[in-house]
Amino acid sequence: MILKCPRCGKETESISNPFRPFCSERCKLIDLGNWIDGVYRIPVKNADEDEDGLPHAQDDSNWK
Repeated sequence: MILKCPRCGKETESISNPFRPFCSERCKLIDLGNWIDGVYRIPVKNADEDEDGLPHAQDDSNWK
């Protein structure tokens, strides 16, 4: 099976490639470095925000 490297786009034979889905160790390490450096990010909804993205109203019922 021929796959394209997600880093550089080079086509490689996936079965014989020890670095799959990447074409080489270099592309694999570049991708890992991007994750470590925060280049790739998974969006996370902030727990302190409502559906509209605005902060929750403060509940002052415990304050006297």
